Amino acid sequence: MKIDSRHQQLLAVAAMAVVALLAADRLVYTPLTKLWKIRSANIVELRQQIAEGTSLLQRESVIRRRWEQMRANTLSMNSSLAEQQLLKAFDVWSQRSCVSLTSIMPQWKHDAEDYITLDCRVEATGNLETLSQFLCSIEKDPMALKLETMELNARDNTGQKMTLGLQISGLVLIPAAQ
Repeated sequence: MKIDSRHQQLLAVAAMAVVALLAADRLVYTPLTKLWKIRSANIVELRQQIAEGTSLLQRESVIRRRWEQMRANTLSMNSSLAEQQLLKAFDVWSQRSCVSLTSIMPQWKHDAEDYITLDCRVEATGNLETLSQFLCSIEKDPMALKLETMELNARDNTGQKMTLGLQISGLVLIPAAQ
């Protein structure tokens, strides 16, 4: 193609410059800005992870001490001893709070390779104050227990006789193979 006038030459050069700028934008600038934003986000995330790691390292002794305390309060590996531990604890808590235990149904669950749980369904009767003391005794005990569910029902019209149904899980840690 032969360009006749200077004006047409200038327009051709301008058109080629615009096409070159558009190509540079699509092929260089836009991908580089996307890459820059991704790397900036990664840097922010990595800095946050470093801060969390540093915080964990600073609290290592406290965390380890708490973990050892928790491990010491888990139920025994021997299933009959674990059940005895839990039944004895329920007996102590009920005597302290003057609650009458009507049923305790333990059941073992093998949920994972490194722990098992002793799930217990407990039914107790008493008034609101004694049942509150019973719950408080369970919660304050260092034994590795988790209160899963709780049901509270009145057995009379005045609310003086109440039934408490609990689902409690006790933790048994399985030692790691060495």
